[in-house]
Amino acid sequence: MESDLVSRGASERGLSLIEVMIAIPVLTVGVLGVAAVMAAGMKNLSSSPGDVIATQKAAEAIEAVFAARDSHKVTWTQIRNVAGATGSDGGVFLDGVQPLKAAGPDGLVNTADDPAGIETIVLPGRDAVLGTADDQHIELSGFTRSITIRDVANENGQLRTITVTVVYQSGPTQRTYTLSTLISAYS
Repeated sequence: MESDLVSRGASERGLSLIEVMIAIPVLTVGVLGVAAVMAAGMKNLSSSPGDVIATQKAAEAIEAVFAARDSHKVTWTQIRNVAGATGSDGGVFLDGVQPLKAAGPDGLVNTADDPAGIETIVLPGRDAVLGTADDQHIELSGFTRSITIRDVANENGQLRTITVTVVYQSGPTQRTYTLSTLISAYS
Protein backbone atom coordinates (compact mmCIF):
# COMPACT_ATOMS: atom_id res chain seq x y z
CA MET A 1 0.00 0.00 0.00
CA GLU A 2 2.83 2.36 0.80
CA SER A 3 4.34 1.71 -2.64
CA ASP A 4 0.99 2.68 -4.25
CA LEU A 5 1.09 6.06 -2.50
CA VAL A 6 4.67 6.71 -3.55
CA SER A 7 4.07 5.82 -7.19
CA ARG A 8 0.77 7.72 -7.33
CA GLY A 9 2.43 10.80 -5.83
CA ALA A 10 5.25 10.70 -8.36
CA SER A 11 2.86 10.38 -11.31
CA GLU A 12 0.64 13.26 -10.16
CA ARG A 13 3.40 15.85 -10.15
CA GLY A 14 2.60 19.03 -12.13
CA LEU A 15 4.78 20.94 -14.57
CA SER A 16 7.69 22.80 -13.13
CA LEU A 17 8.27 26.48 -13.88
CA ILE A 18 11.26 25.61 -16.09
CA GLU A 19 9.16 23.26 -18.21
CA VAL A 20 6.52 25.96 -18.71
CA MET A 21 9.18 28.54 -19.62
CA ILE A 22 10.54 26.17 -22.28
CA ALA A 23 7.08 25.23 -23.62
CA ILE A 24 5.88 28.83 -24.15
CA PRO A 25 8.61 29.83 -26.69
CA VAL A 26 8.20 26.52 -28.53
CA LEU A 27 4.44 27.09 -28.85
CA THR A 28 5.03 30.72 -29.87
CA VAL A 29 7.31 29.68 -32.72
CA GLY A 30 4.71 27.16 -33.86
CA VAL A 31 1.88 29.71 -33.82
CA LEU A 32 4.00 32.27 -35.68
CA GLY A 33 4.86 29.65 -38.30
CA VAL A 34 1.17 28.88 -38.84
CA ALA A 35 0.41 32.61 -39.12
CA ALA A 36 3.13 33.05 -41.77
CA VAL A 37 1.75 30.16 -43.82
CA MET A 38 -1.75 31.63 -43.61
CA ALA A 39 -0.49 35.07 -44.69
CA ALA A 40 1.29 33.57 -47.71
CA GLY A 41 -1.84 31.64 -48.61
CA MET A 42 -3.98 34.77 -48.44
CA LYS A 43 -1.50 36.63 -50.66
CA ASN A 44 -1.62 33.86 -53.26
CA LEU A 45 -5.41 33.73 -53.05
CA SER A 46 -5.70 37.45 -53.75
CA SER A 47 -3.52 37.16 -56.88
CA SER A 48 -5.41 34.14 -58.17
CA PRO A 49 -7.83 36.01 -60.53
CA GLY A 50 -4.91 37.85 -62.13
CA ASP A 51 -3.00 34.59 -62.51
CA VAL A 52 -5.94 33.01 -64.32
CA ILE A 53 -6.35 35.99 -66.65
CA ALA A 54 -2.62 36.11 -67.45
CA THR A 55 -2.53 32.38 -68.19
CA GLN A 56 -5.60 32.61 -70.41
CA LYS A 57 -4.38 35.65 -72.37
CA ALA A 58 -0.96 34.09 -73.02
CA ALA A 59 -2.51 30.82 -74.19
CA GLU A 60 -5.01 32.67 -76.42
CA ALA A 61 -2.18 34.55 -78.13
CA ILE A 62 -0.25 31.38 -78.93
CA GLU A 63 -3.36 29.50 -80.06
CA ALA A 64 -4.24 32.39 -82.41
CA VAL A 65 -0.79 32.20 -84.05
CA PHE A 66 -1.20 28.46 -84.67
CA ALA A 67 -4.75 28.97 -86.01
CA ALA A 68 -3.59 31.77 -88.34
CA ARG A 69 -0.79 29.57 -89.67
CA ASP A 70 -3.10 26.59 -90.18
CA SER A 71 -5.85 28.64 -91.87
CA HIS A 72 -3.30 30.53 -94.01
CA LYS A 73 -4.51 33.93 -92.75
CA VAL A 74 -0.84 34.84 -92.51
CA THR A 75 2.14 33.45 -94.35
CA TRP A 76 5.10 31.82 -92.64
CA THR A 77 7.24 34.90 -93.30
CA GLN A 78 4.64 37.08 -91.52
CA ILE A 79 4.86 35.01 -88.32
CA ARG A 80 7.62 37.21 -86.95
CA ASN A 81 7.98 40.50 -85.13
CA VAL A 82 7.97 43.71 -87.15
CA ALA A 83 11.56 44.61 -86.21
CA GLY A 84 12.56 41.40 -84.43
CA ALA A 85 16.11 40.23 -83.96
CA THR A 86 17.44 41.74 -87.19
CA GLY A 87 15.68 45.09 -86.86
CA SER A 88 13.70 44.36 -90.02
CA ASP A 89 12.17 40.88 -89.66
CA GLY A 90 9.06 42.08 -91.53
CA GLY A 91 6.47 40.17 -89.52
CA VAL A 92 3.06 41.31 -88.30
CA PHE A 93 3.64 41.13 -84.52
CA LEU A 94 4.47 44.40 -82.78
CA ASP A 95 7.74 44.45 -80.89
CA GLY A 96 7.96 45.08 -77.16
CA VAL A 97 5.40 45.47 -74.43
CA GLN A 98 1.87 46.30 -75.60
CA PRO A 99 -1.32 47.02 -73.67
CA LEU A 100 -3.74 44.12 -73.60
CA LYS A 101 -6.04 44.71 -76.57
CA ALA A 102 -8.51 42.45 -78.32
CA ALA A 103 -7.60 40.88 -81.64
CA GLY A 104 -8.27 42.88 -84.77
CA PRO A 105 -9.69 41.64 -88.10
CA ASP A 106 -6.70 39.32 -88.62
CA GLY A 107 -7.60 37.42 -85.42
CA LEU A 108 -4.15 38.02 -83.92
CA VAL A 109 -3.28 40.07 -80.86
CA ASN A 110 -0.32 42.47 -80.72
CA THR A 111 -0.63 43.36 -84.41
CA ALA A 112 -1.15 46.76 -86.05
CA ASP A 113 -4.87 46.18 -86.72
CA ASP A 114 -5.85 45.66 -83.07
CA PRO A 115 -8.66 48.00 -81.91
CA ALA A 116 -7.72 51.14 -79.98
CA GLY A 117 -9.35 50.30 -76.64
CA ILE A 118 -8.11 48.09 -73.83
CA GLU A 119 -9.62 44.61 -73.75
CA THR A 120 -12.38 43.89 -71.24
CA ILE A 121 -13.61 40.64 -69.79
CA VAL A 122 -17.08 39.85 -68.51
CA LEU A 123 -17.52 38.09 -65.18
CA PRO A 124 -20.79 36.92 -63.65
CA GLY A 125 -22.34 39.28 -61.11
CA ARG A 126 -24.00 38.57 -57.76
CA ASP A 127 -26.37 36.00 -59.24
CA ALA A 128 -23.32 33.97 -60.47
CA VAL A 129 -24.91 33.60 -63.91
CA LEU A 130 -23.07 34.91 -66.96
CA GLY A 131 -25.19 36.81 -69.48
CA THR A 132 -27.51 38.58 -67.05
CA ALA A 133 -27.92 42.27 -66.28
CA ASP A 134 -25.64 42.24 -63.23
CA ASP A 135 -22.54 40.96 -65.08
CA GLN A 136 -19.31 42.86 -64.39
CA HIS A 137 -17.28 44.28 -67.28
CA ILE A 138 -13.65 44.58 -66.18
CA GLU A 139 -11.09 46.49 -68.23
CA LEU A 140 -7.68 44.80 -68.27
CA SER A 141 -5.80 48.10 -68.06
CA GLY A 142 -3.27 46.77 -65.54
CA PHE A 143 -2.06 44.05 -67.92
CA THR A 144 0.56 44.17 -70.68
CA ARG A 145 1.61 41.53 -73.16
CA SER A 146 4.67 41.03 -75.34
CA ILE A 147 5.05 38.46 -78.09
CA THR A 148 8.57 37.58 -79.18
CA ILE A 149 9.08 35.33 -82.20
CA ARG A 150 12.58 34.18 -83.12
CA ASP A 151 14.05 31.64 -85.52
CA VAL A 152 15.62 28.58 -83.90
CA ALA A 153 19.30 28.27 -84.81
CA ASN A 154 20.31 25.61 -87.34
CA GLU A 155 16.73 24.98 -88.51
CA ASN A 156 16.89 26.91 -91.81
CA GLY A 157 14.08 29.26 -90.75
CA GLN A 158 11.58 26.40 -90.54
CA LEU A 159 11.24 26.42 -86.74
CA ARG A 160 10.59 29.39 -84.46
CA THR A 161 10.04 30.04 -80.78
CA ILE A 162 7.03 32.02 -79.65
CA THR A 163 7.31 33.57 -76.20
CA VAL A 164 4.33 35.41 -74.75
CA THR A 165 4.87 37.36 -71.54
CA VAL A 166 1.97 38.88 -69.61
CA VAL A 167 2.79 41.31 -66.80
CA TYR A 168 0.25 42.63 -64.30
CA GLN A 169 0.04 44.26 -60.91
CA SER A 170 -1.26 42.23 -57.96
CA GLY A 171 -1.40 44.58 -54.98
CA PRO A 172 2.11 45.91 -54.39
CA THR A 173 3.70 43.09 -56.41
CA GLN A 174 4.28 43.03 -60.15
CA ARG A 175 3.72 39.51 -61.43
CA THR A 176 4.90 37.99 -64.71
CA TYR A 177 3.59 34.97 -66.57
CA THR A 178 5.59 33.62 -69.52
CA LEU A 179 4.51 30.93 -71.96
CA SER A 180 6.87 29.62 -74.64
CA THR A 181 6.41 27.11 -77.43
CA LEU A 182 7.81 26.13 -80.81
CA ILE A 183 6.06 26.56 -84.13
CA SER A 184 7.10 25.03 -87.42
CA ALA A 185 6.42 26.12 -90.97
CA TYR A 186 4.41 22.94 -91.47
CA SER A 187 0.91 22.57 -90.06
